Amino acid sequence: MSSLPPPPLPTPPVIEHCYRHPDREAGRKCTRCGKPACGDCLVQVSVGSQCLDCVKAARPDVKTRAKFWNARQPTLVTYTLIAINAVIYLWTATSPRNQVKLALYKPFIANGEYYRLVTSGFLHYGIFHIGMNMLLLFQLGQLLEPAIGRVRFGLLYFASLLAGSLGALMAQPFGLTGGASGAVFGLMAAAAIGLHRRGVNIFQTGIGMVLVLNLVITFTIPGISIGGHVGGAIAGAICGFVILAPRHLALPSWASYVTPIAIILISVIGSVAIAG
Repeated sequence: MSSLPPPPLPTPPVIEHCYRHPDREAGRKCTRCGKPACGDCLVQVSVGSQCLDCVKAARPDVKTRAKFWNARQPTLVTYTLIAINAVIYLWTATSPRNQVKLALYKPFIANGEYYRLVTSGFLHYGIFHIGMNMLLLFQLGQLLEPAIGRVRFGLLYFASLLAGSLGALMAQPFGLTGGASGAVFGLMAAAAIGLHRRGVNIFQTGIGMVLVLNLVITFTIPGISIGGHVGGAIAGAICGFVILAPRHLALPSWASYVTPIAIILISVIGSVAIAG
């Protein structure tokens, strides 16, 4: 009888090591590039696991991530305005003298302190004052900013603020005036006009009642800047008439930018003229 040679011994399995840690055995491979990796160097993804290099390569660059973050902030201007108001309130609350530095007052404007036309719109007297204004700003910002965009919302806000400063100088030039109420009234008026132009009954949305209630408070409670509220509301209504015009009117897009800019310029020139 002839004897057969013994079968060859099986080839021992090749033990692969992690591409980042040569002293560690790799139990798995990257499902994207196939490199062996240990558990610490693999990241679970939607399908399989990927190594750290592949995860880094698939991550968007800084510009793209900033674009994505920006797109997820539909009311960034609203939150920024609220933050600025809050910071200024905390600063002025430490000393009444700080309030005077920002307040609207005709002799100060006549003295060349034109910055007060803007800073007075961020000045508040008391927690209730800023609390109500910021609540309305938050609610109206959630409604308007995503609808008209950040630039036009910012222009609308400052057009109403500066028109409120003009109205305050006209109605009460020698009072220390402050508050975001003029700007907030402008947002309310713009929202009301925009809804009305779209055939919506504003008194069924709550905007109408809030606007009417605030107007009643303006004319019945002493110490409130009537000129500031009315000036802001008029500016907001004009801006809203153009910015929130129905599509079928086919207004040119540039008009929605030019209108608030024109109101800003008219308000500043009118305020300086009155103070001068």
